[in-house]
Amino acid sequence: MRTTRSTTLRNPSAALLAAVAVLLGLLALSPPPAHAGPQSPGAAATGLHISNGRLLEGNGNDFVMRGVNHAHTWYTGETRSLADIKALGANSVRVVLSDGHRWTRNSAQDVAAVIGNCKANRLICVLEVHDTTGYGEDAAAGTLDHAADYWISLKDVLAGEEDYVIINIGNEPWGNTDPAGWTDPTIAAIKKLRRAGLEHTVMVDAPNWGQDWQGVMRANARTVYDADPTGNLIFSIHMYSVFDTAQKVTDYLNAFVTAELPILIGEFGGPADQWGDPDEDAMMATAEQLDLGYLAWSWSGNTDPILDLAIGFDPARLSSWGQRVFHGANGIAQTSDEATVFGGTAPDTRAPTAPGTPTASGVSSTSVTLTWPAATDDVGVTGYEVVRVNGTTETTVASSVTTTVTVPSLTPDTAYTFAVYAKDAAGNRSPHSATITVTTRKDTGTPGAGCSVGYRVTNEWPGGFQGEITVRNTGTATVNGWTLGFAFPAGQTISNMWGGTPTQNGSSVTVAAASYTSTIPVNGSVAVGFTGTKLTTNPAPTAFTLNGTTCATG
Repeated sequence: MRTTRSTTLRNPSAALLAAVAVLLGLLALSPPPAHAGPQSPGAAATGLHISNGRLLEGNGNDFVMRGVNHAHTWYTGETRSLADIKALGANSVRVVLSDGHRWTRNSAQDVAAVIGNCKANRLICVLEVHDTTGYGEDAAAGTLDHAADYWISLKDVLAGEEDYVIINIGNEPWGNTDPAGWTDPTIAAIKKLRRAGLEHTVMVDAPNWGQDWQGVMRANARTVYDADPTGNLIFSIHMYSVFDTAQKVTDYLNAFVTAELPILIGEFGGPADQWGDPDEDAMMATAEQLDLGYLAWSWSGNTDPILDLAIGFDPARLSSWGQRVFHGANGIAQTSDEATVFGGTAPDTRAPTAPGTPTASGVSSTSVTLTWPAATDDVGVTGYEVVRVNGTTETTVASSVTTTVTVPSLTPDTAYTFAVYAKDAAGNRSPHSATITVTTRKDTGTPGAGCSVGYRVTNEWPGGFQGEITVRNTGTATVNGWTLGFAFPAGQTISNMWGGTPTQNGSSVTVAAASYTSTIPVNGSVAVGFTGTKLTTNPAPTAFTLNGTTCATG
């Protein structure tokens, strides 16, 4: 699970210096040998293996991971998650486990069930021990040696699963304290697994809480790789706020590719935090350009909910981060190919035809119903995605498994342009339909309507803060669709929001309800959370409106 300790730097100024060093090439990898790059017994292995810096299946097919992380060890009851992740197009999943040092140990029976669940859903399964996170800096963290013992204890469960399972020895196994200490324990853990007879592809995470901002993994990757007698080793870099420019992303990944050393992005985030704004577009684009894997953090259940791809483990309620990962440019639906071990047939790469032009009905001040002629597909259309088109920008506003949907949370007396995409079971996305422009009706008010709004700051740091807005319906009728308006008094701006979609013009902010917050029953309430930036002070807004009606505060 991502926390401020497990995936972000504690010394941003030092990170900047290290990033400059990386940019100047001062932390270059050792070049590959003069013969033909890394050749190893792994190239002849059955199952997933490494050859010439690439991750291959047992049949020699190049396999590029496109998936997400799932926090199984804390949410063992969420057994539908892997099926939901697969349905959105992923070909792999990284599953969080515990070796018992810090959290409740996942038993051999539980791990066997996870592997079975992955295979049933045709997902390559990366299993990782999370207890090692931040070792040397976080006193609660466990060692790589302890994690290696855990994997060896699971040998009977793991044996024979080399086609389907990758062993990620330990998550972010070193903090920022003496990160050079990462190299020897990493080599020792690899050798321990191999001596025990585990032949799976092994994945190793970087120090510096996974982000390697001091370049230790980059500088020592050749030494670590050569220490594995099978050659079946892949490096994992975690990319968050350290990787806030395209240059940093491309420099790091290209260094490994040039050296013919295997690497993937084992975790990454897009939403900004107090340490910076990760360049997720560059991460996904570069991974696609170089044919490298990526695994986004994370499916659901984060302590910081802006990193939830699915809200409340519900695949029908993808966050903006989830929409970006699954349906955005270079996203999972667009770039994922299923492992051939699950059937041996060519993957479905043909997208459906474009849906027909939508028509509008039931236009109100805050919603509209759209209907369109169905798309066709050689296998079958599984759903539709409705987007709002604003110039060159598209924003997903609704989804449906039928050819009609009601778009909620619109602003009265406003023109909207919509288009529709079709999707198939493999995640292929059609061209969009022709557009339709609809103007919502003017708001004439709701008899008996009333509202109150509570605003509070839940966390604060230099230059930024996290807030929560609670909207309560004090009227006599259910609110179906709403727009909240207010103004920041001291130059604050919203960076990310969950529970609503913000639009800010100077100090003025409007928030349109998300699909899952659009209905507020009488005496009921909904909550909207956000992160933002601030100047020297951070006073609360003093007035709020809901669909044009002034609300009480407090």
